[in-house]
Amino acid sequence: MFTGIITDIGVILDLQQRGDLWARIGCSYAVDSIELGASIACNGVCLTVIKKGNEFEGRSQNWFDVEISAESISLTHIAKWKIGTRLNLERALAVGDELGGHIVSGHVDGVADLISLGQDGDSLRMQFSVPTELSKFIAPKGSVTLNGTSLTVNEVQGDVFGVNVIPHTQDVTIWGQAKVGDQINLEIDTMARYVARYVERLQEWKTSHK
Repeated sequence: MFTGIITDIGVILDLQQRGDLWARIGCSYAVDSIELGASIACNGVCLTVIKKGNEFEGRSQNWFDVEISAESISLTHIAKWKIGTRLNLERALAVGDELGGHIVSGHVDGVADLISLGQDGDSLRMQFSVPTELSKFIAPKGSVTLNGTSLTVNEVQGDVFGVNVIPHTQDVTIWGQAKVGDQINLEIDTMARYVARYVERLQEWKTSHK
């Protein structure tokens, strides 16, 4: 479980196809504090640490390894990762941690396309296009997770919604390097999913009892 509050920016150090896709991700986390088998959200995708170290190619560099299934690749933009790709990172929520964003599972629902980007005061104002089957879960002033970041929805028009990213978030995440055309990992709010399912079942019940 995560909160959508990014705690580090990682970088892909190595990437290989080994049955599943394998990635080595550089980070600034103290690797002694990372347990093997721990979950880390990488651009919003919950991945399991299988190995870790503090040296890479003869230089000091903290890193952890993950394996990525075909299912995860099919639902995310991981297929576009390459050596040097920067990633928003968040370690799993621990008991007693502050819940600063919203409840995030790290299970990506699909990919959103960044279709517009501009300044709005000091903030970045962004608009995203999403698949129709996911847009019904996105509501104004609701929460959405984009590349692992908990953000508040400003407006929704059909399959397009907008958010603002404040300067602090730009500084501590990869959002400061965003550009139109980027594909973004999208996780809808769990509460929105259950409310939509409840309404759907209610409609089914009403139809069957006419």
